[in-house]
Amino acid sequence: MPAYSTNMRLKFPIVALALEIITIILFAVFAVYDDGKSDGHGEHSNKTDHEKKPMDLYPMFQDVHVMIFIGFGFLMTFLKRYGFSSVGINLLLAAFGLQWGLLMQGIWHMDHGKIKVNIFKIINADFSTATVLISFGAVLGKTSPVQLLIMTILEITIFSINEHLVASILKANDVGASMIIHAYGAYFGLAVARVLYRPGLRNGHENDGSVYHSDMFAMIGTVFLWMFWPSFNSAIADPGYTQLTAVINTYLSLAACVLSAYAISSLVEHKGKLDMVHIQNATLAGGVAVGTCADMNIEPFGAMLIGLLAGVISTLGFKYLTPMLASNLGIQDTCGVHNLHGMPGILGGLAGQCYHVLLVATASMQAAALASSIGFALVGGAITGLIMKLPIWGQPPDQNCFDDSIYWEVPQEEEENEGSLVHADHSKNKAEA
Repeated sequence: MPAYSTNMRLKFPIVALALEIITIILFAVFAVYDDGKSDGHGEHSNKTDHEKKPMDLYPMFQDVHVMIFIGFGFLMTFLKRYGFSSVGINLLLAAFGLQWGLLMQGIWHMDHGKIKVNIFKIINADFSTATVLISFGAVLGKTSPVQLLIMTILEITIFSINEHLVASILKANDVGASMIIHAYGAYFGLAVARVLYRPGLRNGHENDGSVYHSDMFAMIGTVFLWMFWPSFNSAIADPGYTQLTAVINTYLSLAACVLSAYAISSLVEHKGKLDMVHIQNATLAGGVAVGTCADMNIEPFGAMLIGLLAGVISTLGFKYLTPMLASNLGIQDTCGVHNLHGMPGILGGLAGQCYHVLLVATASMQAAALASSIGFALVGGAITGLIMKLPIWGQPPDQNCFDDSIYWEVPQEEEENEGSLVHADHSKNKAEA
């Protein structure tokens, strides 16, 4: 049995404050306000338009911000005794990640040795944070806040290298980031989960599940993500009709995805009933899958076909693939990020390649971008997992996984109510039997 030291009184404050102080020092040295005279704003920016109208992207930024802090946070509240951590740690990681992302992405686009901060750059910083929150879902309930801060530093650093390679060197198209955010975040998280594999959880855990109200909270996250996903996929598209195309394609792909996810859920579940896990997650897969070609002229029906296929793949993944990964490969994917972000991310990358082939253009850069994203994710995730596995970071023991009380002050009456609810459910089930 590994040794566990979960007391956070010293290690968490020291790590958190040290990271913030280091980040502030780096900002003091490198970060300045954008004065509108920058040599460039990033890989995908339209310099002239953003210089003339520096606040035009602010509504898009706010939409993406809502996704990061409300959408991702509440989506993970389905665990019955882990709601504080799902929303609370999501806020912690996002707040630190967006600062670190500004630095890590900014170093590739420095202007006279300075990172000029503007709306475009803070959108990209939110994007870098999304990769961490996706990976967080794979290890949800099994890691400490300190471990997750370590993951945030390493994952965003590696992400920024891969993003620069894909966008600036390979010059691949991935406006909605199916490959560089979703596939990368998913496979990074799966690699970490594999390294942190817990044999003691092989047969499940009593708290690794939902109750009625926790699933309702998770649906809040789903609806926010679903509503704002068109902004996520179009935020960094070229202004004008290209950006409009990205909005329309995402809008239609998501709508079609909902129908296929509901249909397949009913098809594979007992007596045709709907499974809330599928509805919370697979209905969003269309937004992931259409990301790479969101700004391409794939026609409205093409976007709908991508969404339809994404809903099918994602739902089937939750039903059949997640248990297989856990039992055969030792990958305990708490939130099923492989089904929502991994496979739909690959589908998005392949759709982008197909579009380039149909245009009689080379798809090799698109293929290289997908391979690079998955490669960086798997190698980087494995290395990060090994570092996170060190006992000094306060990893919870098996019996305390999926339980807020190990790291949070939980109201005593809430604990008692949870216990009575569980007891009542058992009594009711026994009576019905």
